[in-house]
Amino acid sequence: MAMEKSDWVRLGAVLVTLAGLVATVALLAAFGFADVLAVLRRVGLLGFVLYTGYTLLILALLGLAWCLLAPGQTPAPPARRLWVFVWARTTREAATDVLPFSQFGGIVIGARTLITAGVPQPMVYASLVADQTAELAAQLVYTFYAVAALALLLSRQPSGGDLLGLAAAGLGVSIAIIVAFTFAQRPLLVFAARMAGVLLPGSTAGLTSVRDTLDAIYRRRGPLVASFLLHIVTWVGGGAGAWIGLHFMGIDLPLQSVLVIEGLIFTLRSAAFLVPGAIGLQEGAYVLIGPLFGLPPEAALALSLLKRARDLGFGIPVMLAWQFGEGRGLLRKPAQ
Repeated sequence: MAMEKSDWVRLGAVLVTLAGLVATVALLAAFGFADVLAVLRRVGLLGFVLYTGYTLLILALLGLAWCLLAPGQTPAPPARRLWVFVWARTTREAATDVLPFSQFGGIVIGARTLITAGVPQPMVYASLVADQTAELAAQLVYTFYAVAALALLLSRQPSGGDLLGLAAAGLGVSIAIIVAFTFAQRPLLVFAARMAGVLLPGSTAGLTSVRDTLDAIYRRRGPLVASFLLHIVTWVGGGAGAWIGLHFMGIDLPLQSVLVIEGLIFTLRSAAFLVPGAIGLQEGAYVLIGPLFGLPPEAALALSLLKRARDLGFGIPVMLAWQFGEGRGLLRKPAQ
């Protein structure tokens, strides 16, 4: 029986993930499993809980950035409205980290969360496109900062050309992604309108209504700028989270250095967005970039593993809670 296109896509995702796992194990073996785990154990249970809890602050700001683009669009008071968007952003991130769909699965589940909360479907898809645009633009600012800092550092080292070229390539991909996303928003709206029919039977989110809603969002410059600035804060805050993790490991590295490392890691992860979780690529990038800023390879690998442990420790309960809520919602609906 011939394999369908979707089957080949799934097979490709599995093979890429397995290759990433093999690369990660190879890196751990090269730098010593025991040494990496010894650094990781310094975090302790309390440190891990605090490190994971810091993620809640970042998610709250991300939810606020999304909510600002869709004011008054939920059948709930303002406090409840903000919670709806924070929860949608939480499920969106958890699905991205846990499920084998890369970023696309997270976007679909985040949209589904808003729809089931009562947000009008045209607003869900229009605000999602606008929020993603603001987030990519903010990431580009952070990426420019990280690549410029790396170029300044490598300018003093005669052998850093290859790594600078890799970072520049990542920057180029990031620029291409945001340019393509910005100028391809009309096709994305067609995709959004079709997605509505997939997520909910009898969807009313037509292309015209979604497009009109997006135009209305872009006319409100104040909330759009505020969302962009909040996304810059969350990108920097995400980098600061790595600094907190290193602190729990007993590794004192200047915050500025950690922000540059994380900016470069975020850039390379975005360039490899088709690889689920950037498995293997993230670990390799840490090993390449970390030592330039005084982060030993075993500590860099420990930090990568700590981030993955946080993603799983936070993402799996969120996905279970989301699934439980979906089940309750289906039970409350009358039989069709």
